[in-house]
Amino acid sequence: MLQRILQRVISLSIFWKGIIVACFILLFVLGSFAHKYYLAVYRPNVLISRVLFIRTGADFQQVLDSLDRNHILTDLSTFKWVSSQKRYSKKVLPGAYQVQKGWNNNQLINLLRSGKQKSVKVTFNNIRFREDLAGRLSKYLEADSTAFFETLNDDRVAADLGMSCEEFPMLIIPNTYEFYWNTSPKEFIARMKIEYDRFWTNARKDKAVKLALTPIQVVTIASIVQEESNMTSEKPRIAGVYINRFKMGWPLQADPTVKYALGDFQIKRILNQYLTVDSPYNTYKNAGLPPGPINFPEISSLDAVLNAESHQYMYFCAKEDFSGSHNFAKSLSEHNQNAARYQSALNKRKIFK
Repeated sequence: MLQRILQRVISLSIFWKGIIVACFILLFVLGSFAHKYYLAVYRPNVLISRVLFIRTGADFQQVLDSLDRNHILTDLSTFKWVSSQKRYSKKVLPGAYQVQKGWNNNQLINLLRSGKQKSVKVTFNNIRFREDLAGRLSKYLEADSTAFFETLNDDRVAADLGMSCEEFPMLIIPNTYEFYWNTSPKEFIARMKIEYDRFWTNARKDKAVKLALTPIQVVTIASIVQEESNMTSEKPRIAGVYINRFKMGWPLQADPTVKYALGDFQIKRILNQYLTVDSPYNTYKNAGLPPGPINFPEISSLDAVLNAESHQYMYFCAKEDFSGSHNFAKSLSEHNQNAARYQSALNKRKIFK
């Protein structure tokens, strides 16, 4: 009897020992898994600080390819696993994301899931043609130059804003702006409309009314003024000349409009043969203002027109010293004398076209 009791006690003892051992093994496995999980989620995995670009329409594999190609992560496999657990792999958001060296997978994936992009500063000035603007924008933003160019020349987009395609450039005011990298061409135009409305304050509108000019007329004259001089101090006087000619019904006879009609702003000397170019932008052949701006005038040029000098000058000509400033004249005879001196200076420098 005693022997049976002892055997039963021993059997129970072995059983509980087994249970205890099994528990220790289970705890060890669970602990190892938890440690591995913790490391996968929270151990630093980002090697470098840089901007990660994820294109519109990209899938998770393309994100992985970009991370691998740019050597951003220490361990790509843990990123894949954590992305799956957090369901990022099912919903990739495009954009430009600033990632930081030392981040863990959790921090990186939280950023990518949030869609909180790094804004891009876009600067454009001294832009003449639409293709030039399209090319400049494509250097900063995701869309290529063709997409921007097509939008800038789209009659329907212009019409939706109450403008003709020729007038469309008046909407674009050169400056430095912040955009998201994946801003589409149409979103860019929508933003420019906001900036345009912001520029045309009541004070500026009142100045245009006092000059008896519409906004498109202001912008068109400003585009010509901008081509005539880089000297901000002289622009209001040049603007006054063109406003005088416009109000008197004279042809503007603006050399920059001929260059625009010819598609060549590198011309140094306007020859008589250039004046015959058949274009609505040729203000030697056509009275009044051209159909629209000949460039994208900057704020200094726009304000120069709105604050144009009130004077009686009807002519101006570049000074013969090539300083960039101009001689102004009220009479044709005086202007001809100024022009003769400048032409002589061109001849001395052998500038014939």
